[in-house]
Amino acid sequence: MVLRTLVFPIVTLLITMTGALHAESRIALVVGNSEYQSVSSLDNASNDAALIASTLSGLGFDVHDLIDADREELTRGIAQFGRALRQAGPEATGLFYYAGHGVQSFGLNYLLPVSAELSDAADLSLVAVEVQSVLRQMFSAGNRTNIMILDACRNNPFSNIPEFNDNGLAEMKAPTGTFLAYATAPGAVAMDGGGENSPFTRAMADLMPTPGLPIEQMFKQVRVEVLRETGGLQTPWDSSSLVGDFSFAEGEKLTARDLEAQQFWESIKDSRDPVQIMLFLRGYGDTAFAGEARGLLTTVMEEELAGVTSAQPEAAPEEPPADEQALFEAAQAAGTVAAYERYLAAFPNGTFAEFATGEIAALRDASGLDPDGDGPVQPEPVSEAPPVAAGVPENETITFTSALISDDPALNGRSIANLIEATPLFPPIEDLPEEFWKGQSCGNCHNWTQERICTQAQTYVGAGEEALQKKHPLGGAFKRKLQTWAAAGCE
Repeated sequence: MVLRTLVFPIVTLLITMTGALHAESRIALVVGNSEYQSVSSLDNASNDAALIASTLSGLGFDVHDLIDADREELTRGIAQFGRALRQAGPEATGLFYYAGHGVQSFGLNYLLPVSAELSDAADLSLVAVEVQSVLRQMFSAGNRTNIMILDACRNNPFSNIPEFNDNGLAEMKAPTGTFLAYATAPGAVAMDGGGENSPFTRAMADLMPTPGLPIEQMFKQVRVEVLRETGGLQTPWDSSSLVGDFSFAEGEKLTARDLEAQQFWESIKDSRDPVQIMLFLRGYGDTAFAGEARGLLTTVMEEELAGVTSAQPEAAPEEPPADEQALFEAAQAAGTVAAYERYLAAFPNGTFAEFATGEIAALRDASGLDPDGDGPVQPEPVSEAPPVAAGVPENETITFTSALISDDPALNGRSIANLIEATPLFPPIEDLPEEFWKGQSCGNCHNWTQERICTQAQTYVGAGEEALQKKHPLGGAFKRKLQTWAAAGCE
């Protein structure tokens, strides 16, 4: 065995003398067994242990590393590790890393010392070290955070013994306050790696120094990297029962708004719901999670568009005849019941018949009678009144289905109910590619209802001009209409 550093006695002495160290203690036992005497050797296990030991030392851990340890050396190292943790206090962090051969038998996992020699499965506990013995040492310390990392599923060194026909390690449950990480899923085999390190350990060493990266997120990124590196043949696995936050490297403290964004993003990111992602970007588009959100939104929208294309391979509907188009546009410009009725009389089954019928109903609901076709009602001028925004009459009453009065031809004569199904004028989210919104219905991406659009409109009332400065897919004039509508109770 090569003993790289022997720090447990020193750590124990310092911790005993100085209680102030309790809150900052990080203690690690790192084991790498490569040169086995009776079973196949492993090229990278000792290299992996050296890499992790160096990385952890740079992150404030007191590291005791064992290279090519026999059973006595391994059990003694585990016992010293437990004593150091117990003396370090409840706020200490303990970490155990093992690279080498590991096997399972009767549902229990064992680490193999380099001296392990076995011809009968019944003798395994006499020549190997049970993984639970490490967890027991951690549990006895009563400290807040413990981490166990096992890169020990590389192959079965006892495949010639009939009783050993299970690959990899068995699944274990993480005791309270413990994070367990395997190089691959329980029962599967991990790769030793073609270079100097295994894919799992290399990914860990690269990601551990990332400032402020929570351990759960770090191992998720490790999983992604190992899957990429191994072509999907190896899937790292973890189990957590941590009761507090832990990062290997400290990062900047999150502001209250960053914490809100983090909580919101964590609650929606797995839903792959484009509506929720868009809402997140509208509220938190300048936070650290915005890049990931935009990437996910692009992926989800591409998938949805691909699904629509494959499900509807037929050609797009033909354009309506020019005379029908002209008559319908004239009806829209007039914005009256009479104009829409003229269109329906000429084209009762036309392309825009359903829309025209809805507009007539909305106009009649707004006025309470059948207009005579003289055009939309204009507000009475009020002398010496304070200026109001263009297209927003001071005495206008807006309901969900009433025809709006506006200088903007895109709004004039149309109701909120109609407009939320219209094509957006601007991207719902900044930098969203045009193919995801141009020519699409707002209702397709927002799933707007009267209740949902009211909730959005109420934010404009509460926040005043600040909220109105943000872009809306249907334009600023529409946003002011929503503000007026919400202020009156969203009728």
